[in-house]
Amino acid sequence: MSRPLDNRVALITGAGTGIGRATAERLAADGAFIGIHYHSSRTGADRTLAAIRRMGGDGLLIPGDISREAEANGMVDALVRERGRLDILVNNAGTPVQRVSIEDCPLEVWEQVIATNLTGSFLVTRRAIPHLRASGHGSIINNLSLSVQTGGAHGGGPYAASKGGLQVFTRTLARELAPQVRVNAVMPGVIETPHHDVFSTPERMEQYRRETPIGRNGNPGEVAQVIAFLAGDESSFMTGALLDINGGRFLR
Repeated sequence: MSRPLDNRVALITGAGTGIGRATAERLAADGAFIGIHYHSSRTGADRTLAAIRRMGGDGLLIPGDISREAEANGMVDALVRERGRLDILVNNAGTPVQRVSIEDCPLEVWEQVIATNLTGSFLVTRRAIPHLRASGHGSIINNLSLSVQTGGAHGGGPYAASKGGLQVFTRTLARELAPQVRVNAVMPGVIETPHHDVFSTPERMEQYRRETPIGRNGNPGEVAQVIAFLAGDESSFMTGALLDINGGRFLR
C-alpha cells in the first residue's frame, strides 16, 4: 500500500527532540526519507534515527549551526547529495536562549535568538528553494509559536519577536514561491516538550493547563500530525496559512 509521502525527502531542523523528533517520526511513517538536523543534541538525533529505522524508514544525520551561512548551505547540500532531491522543509529549530525582559535583554542574547530562529530559517530556506521548486511537491512548513499572539509572556519577548518575523517570512515565501512551492506554518500553544523543562517551571506548566479551554497542554505528536498534513498533497490548495494548535488558548 502506498503512503502519502513515499519517495519524498524531508529536511527537519532541530529534529533531535520535541516537536522536531515527533515530526521526523511522523513523516517517516508516511514514507519520507528524513534529513535529521541537529546542532547540540547529537544523542537526541541518534534516538530519532533509531526510532525511524525501527519502523522501517531511514534518514541521514545532518549536524550544523543554521545561523552560519556555510553550515546552513552544507546541510541542504548534504541531503541532496545523498538522495538527489528535496521535497519538504520543516523549519523547526528555535530557542529563547533565556527568559528576559526587553529592558534587561543583553544585545548578545537578542542577536542569538534572531540568528537561530529567523536568520537560520532564512539561510536554510534560501538554499533549499531551487530543489523544492524542482521536486513537483515542494512544501515548506515553519514552526511559529503562540507567543506571536501574546507578545511573549514571562520574559519571552525576544523569542516572540523572532517568531513574528518568521510569520511574515511565511507569507512572503507563499507569494514568492507559488505555484511550485507551498509555504505554511503551524502556531503551537503550550506543548509538553524538553523546551519547557528548561524554560518553564512545573508551576507555570500547571497554570497553562488550567488556562487552556481544552483542559490540558498539547503533546508533540499533535503538532507533528498537522505538519504531516501540510507536507502532503491533501493540503494542495493551502499556502500562506497559519494553523493554530493551542487547545483554545487563543481564538482568532
